[in-house]
Amino acid sequence: MEDLWLSLAKRLQSIASTGLHYCQGEFDKERYAEVASIANDMLASLGNVPVARIAELVPDFATGYATPKVEVRGAVIRDEHILLIREACDGLWAMPGGFADVGISPAENIVKEIREEASLTVSASAVYGIRHKAKHEYDPDVRDFYKIFFLCESLDAADPEPGLEATEARFFGLDDLPPLSTGRVLVKDIEAAFRFRDDPQNLLLFD
Repeated sequence: MEDLWLSLAKRLQSIASTGLHYCQGEFDKERYAEVASIANDMLASLGNVPVARIAELVPDFATGYATPKVEVRGAVIRDEHILLIREACDGLWAMPGGFADVGISPAENIVKEIREEASLTVSASAVYGIRHKAKHEYDPDVRDFYKIFFLCESLDAADPEPGLEATEARFFGLDDLPPLSTGRVLVKDIEAAFRFRDDPQNLLLFD
């Protein structure tokens, strides 16, 4: 689903990043640096942002083998309503989650994210989807990452309260969803959570 030129520019950037980390010769470093510069120019042009902004989005450039990042999202369903938080950065709504932190498991990450963003204590009960962001209708992104979707169980009946990165936290029905932050979550991600909740024998979604 991702634009072809965006996909190619990201691939060039990742090759340059890995090459600069591992190459030994000065001429090879020069060539990989040139490839990186071209890729960043392409990404900046496609995103209509300054080149410096592209560099900020890839802080680990040339520090190891370039791999996709990992994002976790959690579906907490109560009485046919799903928990969403309003993102402080864009004012739109998403299932709680974010990039995974080093040192804790994916399940531990989503439990932490929901506690921090909605002040709820949950357990991660199942994974219902693993998506490659570039292959779906999410907003374009110069970064490449996988999205892991968890079905979570609330461990208490407390009302959600927004954390530092959210301005609101509420439960919504499928027929009354607010405007979504489509770089983070799509309607089909929410619908899939309900389908999996209703029939856990459904196959895991993956790309």
